[in-house]
Amino acid sequence: MAALSERKLEIVRTLVETAPDPVVDGLHQALAGASGDTALASVRRLVEDEVRDRQLRNIVLLPIAPMCVGDGRDTLRLTFPGRVLGLIWRGLKVQAPAVVHNAELALYDYRPGETSTEQFDRLVKLAAKGVRAGEQREFRSVAELCDEARPAGAASLLACLDLSPVVRGVAHRLPAWTGQQGGGANVGARLAYKDAVAVSDDAGPRFFQMLAAQLQHPWMIMRIISAVMEKPTERYLAETELGMFGQSILQDIEDALTAVAEFDLDGGPPAATAAARLVDQVTMQANDLETYVTLSRDHGWGAALVKHRKSLASIVEGRFREAEKQFDLALPCGSSKVKRLRRSTPKLDAAPDEAAVARCGTLLLFAGEVRFSSNYGGFASARSKLLEGLGEQLDQYVDEVLELHKAGEAPSEAAARTFLSIAADFNRLVRDEKAAELVRRRVAVAFAAPAADPVKSLIANS
Repeated sequence: MAALSERKLEIVRTLVETAPDPVVDGLHQALAGASGDTALASVRRLVEDEVRDRQLRNIVLLPIAPMCVGDGRDTLRLTFPGRVLGLIWRGLKVQAPAVVHNAELALYDYRPGETSTEQFDRLVKLAAKGVRAGEQREFRSVAELCDEARPAGAASLLACLDLSPVVRGVAHRLPAWTGQQGGGANVGARLAYKDAVAVSDDAGPRFFQMLAAQLQHPWMIMRIISAVMEKPTERYLAETELGMFGQSILQDIEDALTAVAEFDLDGGPPAATAAARLVDQVTMQANDLETYVTLSRDHGWGAALVKHRKSLASIVEGRFREAEKQFDLALPCGSSKVKRLRRSTPKLDAAPDEAAVARCGTLLLFAGEVRFSSNYGGFASARSKLLEGLGEQLDQYVDEVLELHKAGEAPSEAAARTFLSIAADFNRLVRDEKAAELVRRRVAVAFAAPAADPVKSLIANS
């Protein structure tokens, strides 16, 4: 296949330049093996150039890059339309190509917190100047998009661009600030805040919004706010623009609770893990709000957290009860054929209910994954009771199936082995891999020996 013509290559270049970052990254990986003078190799080289260009763009515009998402209409967070990032960058390349080249050279030796950011900050200032002037087509489009997304959106973007040098200067320190409270972290955060409000009197809330966008977990910004303001009261925060951070955390908690209550049992391990991570997130968010803000349990955010904690425990315990129901369906038992025995015995005359087995496995995985948040979430006792109870049932079930096989009373050897395999898998989820392996060994030994003659067993029991 011959290389693409220049006209076709230009069409592809336009498509790649306007594609989202995940699409470009996917193309980059998919075309990694393309070589020679072929059409795919031409596209690979084009994509590689775009990847390098976006790497530079994201470094230069780092202070606002994570804020440019979606349509920019988020009501709880300050965001801008995703197209804004690309438009600003294209405007800079048209208006100041030499400065862009200097920034590209500076990128080779760039080390956050160590090397100079002068070239990057210079480009951000030029971007702000371009948006204010509105003479360049790309910059004019940026202002129009921001204003369409939210009232005074262009003004908000310009204010963020003005704060960019301060945010860039501390972005690499955020993991330390959120991970270590007190001492140097508090001092550093306060100094950065002082620098931000020196840029503009009303820059404080905007500064925290920009820092939150840089964090892996935006709700951790409450730790930095607390460090700067020495654990403020809810009343103080709620009456200022900073109140949006508390409201955002509460909204995240409500959304997570809904998702956990509705997570798809047929979604398998990914659904269970995602739901468990949401439970962990709720407990961490609630703990942060309680730890870093002075709350009252009787009203406002404190009262809301009390309500949410009760809801979390109720929802998770409801999932535990569902696990018990699915367990009974996955390993069904019926009445004993021996009249003098009233206990139930494993039903081995039909194939397992695959849906019930999968759902039970999903719920048991969920129960295992929420162990770290169980104490704070208020469902530790229910979780222990579930796992202990199911563990005892598994022991009894395995013993009874093996006894039926030994006595030659199992309707189907294949069914018995299948149900025992399921029991071993459940044992791994309820306990650990060692418990599961013990069941597998017992099964291997039992089925290696010849089963009893059912006629002799009948005579022996008569």
